[in-house]
Amino acid sequence: MMMSFKQLFTNVVFSSTSLLYIAAASALSCFIIFYFVSGILAFLILCSIIFALFYSIQDNFLFFPDIGLHRSHIQVPSIYNLPYETVYIKTRDKITLHAYFIRHPEQKGDSVPTIIFFHGNAGNIGGRLINCVGIYNNLQCNVLLVEYRGYGLSTGTPSEKGLYVDGRAAVDYLFTRHDLDHSQIILFGRSLGGAIVIDIAADTNYGSKLCACIVENTFTSIPQIARHLIHFTKYIPLICHKNKFTSIDKIEKVTTPILFISGLNDTLVPPSMMSALHSLCKSSRKQLFQLSGGGHMDTFLISGYYQGIAQFLTECKELKGPQQTQHCRLNLWPIIEEV
Repeated sequence: MMMSFKQLFTNVVFSSTSLLYIAAASALSCFIIFYFVSGILAFLILCSIIFALFYSIQDNFLFFPDIGLHRSHIQVPSIYNLPYETVYIKTRDKITLHAYFIRHPEQKGDSVPTIIFFHGNAGNIGGRLINCVGIYNNLQCNVLLVEYRGYGLSTGTPSEKGLYVDGRAAVDYLFTRHDLDHSQIILFGRSLGGAIVIDIAADTNYGSKLCACIVENTFTSIPQIARHLIHFTKYIPLICHKNKFTSIDKIEKVTTPILFISGLNDTLVPPSMMSALHSLCKSSRKQLFQLSGGGHMDTFLISGYYQGIAQFLTECKELKGPQQTQHCRLNLWPIIEEV
């Protein structure tokens, strides 16, 4: 979810050129109405136009499928010696999602857990493969790495509602396969992906099917993170926000075992948001796993990261009855690695 201001500015400006033309034409129309008809009517029309433009442009501030290399240039798991198959998943609204299914060979793949990986708001699934190497080798899990609509080779256009549909389609897809253990399906979401995980887990029809959930460096809601990053947005009414992703309102409905991974050096999403989500969660088996030195996108490079996840998943599988694990905080130096 992190990008430079230059990248953000370029994306918004170039994708919004047509809106600027519309705004100019609308302003001219308002001037004509003001001059010849009514000043009040012109003012109301101008306010409506400003609201409509602000509402329609918001997607350009949130979804960045073209960050980095060209959207369709996607690395494949084989460059990291990962066995995989390319799969295409149909959603209920006829969108086709591009995904990689990274599966352990032969009978091992039938018995190990399977993690559905929901990425952040920028780039494509190729940029997440280095993390999947760690999941595959250190956690001994299969991985379904899903690309949202409008990202990479997936069709459609990204939207909040659409991404929720995509997430459910990924879960449904795994239940159509007979080469994995359906009782060990785990959702993982980083940043924006965490909001998708929480939305799915809060849905009783889907939450009951899950073994566990993991969310990493995710936010409480888009309006709240917007107020944190751009202070004047605190004056914008909630109704004006097109994309809300209000995890803070859904987390109380999550009863699935859930691990909250928080990089304490995250300068984009405040760690306090992860703490708030953990506090409000009603799951009887939840844990806040804090790692000193972890940034927004590189927490998985911190020593102890995979060990912490493995311990939580082992407890979810082996321990009987409700239990809340204690907060776990690692104060370790990060691993220096070129990625």
